[in-house]
Amino acid sequence: MSVHTPVHPISHATNEYYLTRQSTMESNVRSYPRKLPLAIAKAQGIWVTDVEGNDYLDCLAGAGTLALGHNHPAVKQALYDVLQSGLPLHTLDITTPVKDAFTESLLSFFPKDFVLQFCGPTGADGTEAAIKLAKTYTGRDNVIAFSGGYHGMTHGALAMTGNLSAKEKVGNLMPGVQFMPYPHEYRCPLGLGGEAGVDALTYYFENFIEDVESGVVKPAAVILEAIQGEGGVVPAPKKWLQKIREVTAKHDIVLILDEVQAGFARSGKMFAFEHADIVPDVVVMSKAVGGGLPLCVLAINKKFDAWAPAGHTGTFRGNQLAMAASIQVLAEIRSKNLAENARIRGEFLRDELKKIAQEFPCIGNVRGRGLMTGIEIVDERKPADRIGSYPADIDMANAIQRACFDNKLLLEKGGRGGTVIRLLCPINITADECDAVLERFKKAVAEAVQKVRG
Repeated sequence: MSVHTPVHPISHATNEYYLTRQSTMESNVRSYPRKLPLAIAKAQGIWVTDVEGNDYLDCLAGAGTLALGHNHPAVKQALYDVLQSGLPLHTLDITTPVKDAFTESLLSFFPKDFVLQFCGPTGADGTEAAIKLAKTYTGRDNVIAFSGGYHGMTHGALAMTGNLSAKEKVGNLMPGVQFMPYPHEYRCPLGLGGEAGVDALTYYFENFIEDVESGVVKPAAVILEAIQGEGGVVPAPKKWLQKIREVTAKHDIVLILDEVQAGFARSGKMFAFEHADIVPDVVVMSKAVGGGLPLCVLAINKKFDAWAPAGHTGTFRGNQLAMAASIQVLAEIRSKNLAENARIRGEFLRDELKKIAQEFPCIGNVRGRGLMTGIEIVDERKPADRIGSYPADIDMANAIQRACFDNKLLLEKGGRGGTVIRLLCPINITADECDAVLERFKKAVAEAVQKVRG
């Protein structure tokens, strides 16, 4: 059996050199290098530089993990201080001064009757723990999730995820998951659209829970995203979320909000559920909660904290570096009012993108909140549906993503069929950086349209 010998970076190596090597050493499951074929050498803020010296605007930001962009000075200093202090890097859930400071700082964003649970270290770990807690508290089995939702790739989390492509080849996922329709301003699941669609879905949820002939027993939990991220950047309407909160509270159903991607000021508020003026029972946090490092935390209303000691554990739930980094991210969010920055910059980006859509009808819909923006790519040459929405165009979406890469703009797609271009800019993005993103995006769309449509 041969042994791979570690290789130090080669000063003259190309992107292709590293991509080829990784294709032989890494599993076929690798994803982003197929769409974003670069090897990163360094990064700062919103900028990424590849091994060939090309500079890119990064609007992927670790799928929302890098709230302050790459290598923020305060975060780097916090990591350096921990490394110099002699503090253990791994402590399970044993208390440290860093953990104490992080816990106090994060809890300051929640009502006083909330406590934290440390999970190990991914968002999927958090959603699994939240469901396990809900079942422990209620003694019930069923879970309600929503079409278009994404909660992770582990067995239970995947069972609650709407996307079928990741599920079809995996048998025997967690049973007892009942999916319900999620409001969508461009692709209303009831074919109604507008307020009529929202009203109907709001009524449907309440009636479904309270109907003794629904065929589904009372669930342990309802889990959802206040803004679906991977599902195509779909914000939930306020009245719909408020009705879900009202009904779940009435029936003692645990309401779990997955804030893994939308949390930490990205939506224009600290947490996306705040747009609906509700407070859930359990909040799942990962990605940005670790300041760019692996960490997952639940915020739990004490009423639902039904765990026995050691009732749910995880080896890597005590990441001291991540907690130190997060303390600085939280301080920046509060002192620089970055939620407001996300709101203002996000509204500007969407206003300008809607102007671009007037020039390029393949952009069917621009939506989002804060610095979560979705740009739905359609084939406007085909007939629209009953509410005026055009069919998705995967070829055009792929061409736009590739043209963005060629114009040194990194972004990802999502949504049904992968036809929603998604912008997840750092929440401290500047006005000039927004202008640069828009300039590159518009150029890329023009090039893609010319290539695909001629």
